[in-house]
Amino acid sequence: MSEEPVKFTLSERDIPTHWMNLLPDLPGEPLPPLSPQTMEPAGPPDLMPIFPMALIEQEVSPEPDIEIPEEVRDAYKLWRPTPLFRARRLERELDTPAHIYYKYEGVSPAGSHKPNTAVPQAYENARAGIKRLATETGAGQWGSSLAFACSLFGLECEVFMVGSSYDQKPYRRSMMQTWGATVHRSPSTLTGSGKAQQAHPTGSLGIAISEAVEIAAGREDTNYALGSVLNHVLLHQTVIGQEAAAQMAMAGEQPDVIVACVGGGSNFGGLTFPFVREVLKGRASTRFVAAEPSACPTLTRGSYRYDYGDTAGLTPLMPMYTLGHDFVPPPVHAGGLRYHGDAPMVCGLVRAGLVEARAYRQNETFEAAVRFARCEGIIPAPEPAHAIRAVIEEAEAAREAGEARVILFGLCGHGHFDLSAYDAFLGGKLEDPEFSEQEMDDALARLPETPAIA
Repeated sequence: MSEEPVKFTLSERDIPTHWMNLLPDLPGEPLPPLSPQTMEPAGPPDLMPIFPMALIEQEVSPEPDIEIPEEVRDAYKLWRPTPLFRARRLERELDTPAHIYYKYEGVSPAGSHKPNTAVPQAYENARAGIKRLATETGAGQWGSSLAFACSLFGLECEVFMVGSSYDQKPYRRSMMQTWGATVHRSPSTLTGSGKAQQAHPTGSLGIAISEAVEIAAGREDTNYALGSVLNHVLLHQTVIGQEAAAQMAMAGEQPDVIVACVGGGSNFGGLTFPFVREVLKGRASTRFVAAEPSACPTLTRGSYRYDYGDTAGLTPLMPMYTLGHDFVPPPVHAGGLRYHGDAPMVCGLVRAGLVEARAYRQNETFEAAVRFARCEGIIPAPEPAHAIRAVIEEAEAAREAGEARVILFGLCGHGHFDLSAYDAFLGGKLEDPEFSEQEMDDALARLPETPAIA
């Protein structure tokens, strides 16, 4: 048996004690969110109807590190620290001199990285006396994670699941219901926002967000929880990158390039932000690659504008690359990546040239996922399959250049509930949905009038 290590593990005492806040390190002055009513900078009063004050404080905190409550760290012990793997079999398959590592978040109860933020969000809402949380979910990873977190802290959970994923992934619904959540297909007829979008039966994350926000705003005992995009969500996810940095040190290497998929940005930010800080402080020269679906190419084709986070225009407007808040992307199996915009912090890094964005079609991502599974054993979720596609490109480029570059990527979840998509791919029936330029142009033309971004 070879003595070369394949996995690098930490102990429970190595779970980070603080989340890492990149906000104070970002280049330039941060652009504030705007109130949907006044188009003026939004403050805590604009967020208090749907968020507890503790999360609002985290959203705008200037502190470089924020302590993780002991109750949250205790819950993290159920799956954290997560393992880092050296993909030696994939390296041999690709005949590359590159060293490939992946941080695997599929060991959480919900099978993805999402509980890293679901747990602190449920904890802070319970501490504030809230009884119910309403949310949206695309592929079901976030909804199942919040359902799990609510079960830990005695909260009710109501989930609006994007229609196409509701149909494609019935067992994600079963997971949520097992943990006690109520799940609705979105667009539903339970809200004004849903009733207004019945012409889009496949749904979108923007529509589902509108429905959940409407429910939360209408009940004093109910708050809203978001699984990506916002600063405090990305903050919570930095436990991934902090652990990965410690594990890379165990391996005796530092990444030359870090790759992660991007839908709203929580997985990407969680893995990369601790490393981005090192680059911003001049202590490293790591490259960062964000992989997204070509059917919903926000970072590669979107316009950098202020836009609503939801379809109905109920949420504050954020500076981000957007396809238009009422743009409904074609259905792809990577439902967690079907969002019209991205996290402002991630968008700012792309705009500053610190992050390179690439878009991939559905079939080429599944081809990469199957190739990975046949080497490494883990069946990836469709979302990180986009990252694997980019990793293969990087490894092939290293081979062509004769460089032993070190590649780290985020395998943010397993694909055990996505086997219908694998079945379609293996049977030659998986489609490559076309991205509609005209629909995007029309949606961008409907963006609200807001202050220009310099």
